[in-house]
Amino acid sequence: MSLGQVVRGPAPPAGSAGTVPGVELARVVPVSGRRRVVPRWVRRAVGPVGLVVWWQVLSATGVLEGDILASPGTIAATAGDLVADGTLPSAMLVSLQRVAIGLVLGGVAGVVLALVSGLSRLGEDLVDATVQMLRSIPWVGVIPLFIIWLGIGEAPKIALISLGVAFHLYLNVYAGIRGVDAQLVEAGTSLGLSRWALIRHVVLPGALPGAMTGLRYSLATAWLALVFGEQVNADDGLGFLMNQAREFFRTDVIVVCLVVYAILGLIADFLVRTLERLLLQWRPTFTGQ
Repeated sequence: MSLGQVVRGPAPPAGSAGTVPGVELARVVPVSGRRRVVPRWVRRAVGPVGLVVWWQVLSATGVLEGDILASPGTIAATAGDLVADGTLPSAMLVSLQRVAIGLVLGGVAGVVLALVSGLSRLGEDLVDATVQMLRSIPWVGVIPLFIIWLGIGEAPKIALISLGVAFHLYLNVYAGIRGVDAQLVEAGTSLGLSRWALIRHVVLPGALPGAMTGLRYSLATAWLALVFGEQVNADDGLGFLMNQAREFFRTDVIVVCLVVYAILGLIADFLVRTLERLLLQWRPTFTGQ
């Protein structure tokens, strides 16, 4: 409800339109009131900060023992030591390289298959059934086959990431293409657009929101696949650090690696959101109230 001040002034001349004889009119002047708004980053930080504080209290009071889960203070000190001696930056760089290569290979494969299947009925008949069949197989379960086929080097790790990425992108890009309004396609055809122009100016822009959603899912799957992939005879990377920490019951190192995974995932999601805002400016959406 807006606030205002009542300012009394001279009454309008008698007989004016909209006036009542004997009634004094008052002019309402709105008063601008500013509501103190808490920044979004503060509101979003309340939950994580509260969780960490509660965790520290449980550790300090002895309710949560250190051999079960290290305290936040211990984890922060361990992270500082791993950064200082270069162990954590080196492991992060190796893991990022694996994710980047797997994301590119799987992304290209998923998008190409989705275009073939989504733009053509013949392509759908040849491709979609096979992809749907393979998608139903747990991709983590093919690790033994990848080891037999590709050895125990970098290849099976990257192949596992690519496999998880490709399926997510395929499904979302295919759904985005087939979700384009048929009336828009008919309108483009009526305007004389060629098949390539129709795909370029109507179909692909309409499928872009689905592609962005698939990219977000693919990034999350890439980090998940990396965790499993780095269990395969890895001698460096975040998964290697976690394996070593598990053998020595170092819960602090394990949690540090998990936090790094989470931070990298948040950064990747932020980059995709930024890309969405740049590419989908023509598509206003509801952002909450």
